[in-house]
Amino acid sequence: MDKQFILDKIMEYDTIIIHTHMRPDGDCYGAGFGLKEILKETFPHKNVYVIGDIAEHVKFIGDVDTIPDETYKDALVIVVDTATRDRVADQRYALGKYVIKIDHHLPIDDYGDYQYVDTTRPATSQIILEFYLDYYNILKLNMKAARALYTGIVTDTGRFKYRSVTADTFKAVAHLLEYGLDFTDVLATLDVKSENLMKMQGYVLQNFEKTQNGVAYIKIKPEIINKFGVSLEEATSLVNELSTLADCPVWILFAEYDNQIVRARLRSKGPFIDKLANKYDGGGHPMACGANLGTWEKADELLSDADLLVKEYKEQLQSDKS
Repeated sequence: MDKQFILDKIMEYDTIIIHTHMRPDGDCYGAGFGLKEILKETFPHKNVYVIGDIAEHVKFIGDVDTIPDETYKDALVIVVDTATRDRVADQRYALGKYVIKIDHHLPIDDYGDYQYVDTTRPATSQIILEFYLDYYNILKLNMKAARALYTGIVTDTGRFKYRSVTADTFKAVAHLLEYGLDFTDVLATLDVKSENLMKMQGYVLQNFEKTQNGVAYIKIKPEIINKFGVSLEEATSLVNELSTLADCPVWILFAEYDNQIVRARLRSKGPFIDKLANKYDGGGHPMACGANLGTWEKADELLSDADLLVKEYKEQLQSDKS
């Protein structure tokens, strides 16, 4: 992998289109808009766009663009934080003259003309920030970029709580604080919840269930979404409300999406769950994954497999102690 190659490609093209993934999270938005602002600040003559879905909870970072098909004709496309091509929001990304993938997820789909994947980084936003730091004598930062990149890193690391965080993460973020970023303002913005979402939060805490061996889970169906008047995106953001249960090292939030398609968000503080997600047309990180289930029957199958995984994990822990 060569960051210099990416910089050379950026300098070569006058139009750069950055694509995010479907249902973007904070890191996806942070990486996309962080890169856009760096490039706009450095190369004001270039046309730089971010294309994808709207993420309401981090919309303060920036607004996605709308462009016609012909814009792709002689454009460099950079897809951020997206492990597989089918998850790219707006499949027109493939119309670009040259496509670069920048990601931190396990590399299960080498789409595009060039891939830069660093699984040692807890967020793609950190990769973008370090890209800027590697070439700070050429690239320029602005406050919009700083806010976006910090948001991406802080959300994808659970506010620096996850094992994927390294000393390099703090070193990179330190540069944003030295630049003058008001990180408390970003955190305060992320903390804001609507009254409806707070009530939904209470519903999750009062109605979650547990499997026999310790998988905490909640099933979010359309009638629940309608009852509380929240978006599906807001509802699924509550997955980590189940993270503090002492006897549940794995927790899952199931939700029904468009066309009655069921998906799952899986999280762990014990056993690796990425292979489990792979079994159900999903993937991600060892401790944080998504899965595409299709039906509620498949959701129950995933629960059974997750319960067995936790059982084996707890038995191994007990064996190690004896």
